[in-house]
Amino acid sequence: MSSPDNTPQPAPSMGWRFKCGIGLFILAFALWFLIPIAAALDVPGSRIAALTGTIFIANKVLLLSCVAVMGKEGFQQLKAIVFGHAKRLAPVQKVGPVRHAIGLVMFFIPILTSMLEPYVDELWPGLRPDMWQLQVLGDIMLIASFFVLGGDFWSKLRGLFVRSV
Repeated sequence: MSSPDNTPQPAPSMGWRFKCGIGLFILAFALWFLIPIAAALDVPGSRIAALTGTIFIANKVLLLSCVAVMGKEGFQQLKAIVFGHAKRLAPVQKVGPVRHAIGLVMFFIPILTSMLEPYVDELWPGLRPDMWQLQVLGDIMLIASFFVLGGDFWSKLRGLFVRSV
């Protein structure tokens, strides 16, 4: 950080306001775990819906409180920490030919199997095991393929939807 006269200023310290703001930030997102806990405890659907609405509003209030408690400098520091870790998760731009081939296989297998499922079930009933775990594995494989294929793949995929003159 620097002041208007370009002299370096020390970074905001991790004082009690910053720590309290971190606690509010974590609490705002941790509240969402109450919904599956309520479902596991067989809470009626109407109460789960009310809980969801309450958590949605409480989440916004807690995030605003987090910013108010931390102040502008503390919130900027929190953003730098969170987005600094998120940048490491970004896919690489260029990938090698072997990684590209593996990524394409990971991308197309879940798509092809989901397209062929209705026909396989109609032609050969009982041939395909009806396991939700395999379907979740296919979904995870499809999402993982985006990271294996890299950022250049995202540019190519985006290019399909951008109309140029």
